[in-house]
Amino acid sequence: MIKVSVLYPGGPDAKFDMNYYCTSHMPMVQRTLGSACKKIAVEQGLGGGAPGSAAPYVAMGHLYFDSMADFQGGFAKHGETFMADVPNYTNVQPVIQISEVKV
Repeated sequence: MIKVSVLYPGGPDAKFDMNYYCTSHMPMVQRTLGSACKKIAVEQGLGGGAPGSAAPYVAMGHLYFDSMADFQGGFAKHGETFMADVPNYTNVQPVIQISEVKV
């Protein structure tokens, strides 16, 4: 299984509309990708590793696919649409990581 993680770094000027992300952006992404996207998950950063420290990421979105080909096909076709929606919920430049889920 392939997991695509979209990480939104925190910081003093970071703005992030979690409600929009959860109720509009991620459902749109999942709906557009159709059955190729097996599931989605959203996380909100609460803190860092040390007590009282800030979370390195204000939010994280995760998309799961059966294969790299499924991910690449969907994003090649719809990636521009997804990226065009980013300013509607954040001013943060996302960091993307693609991983193979082992466990």
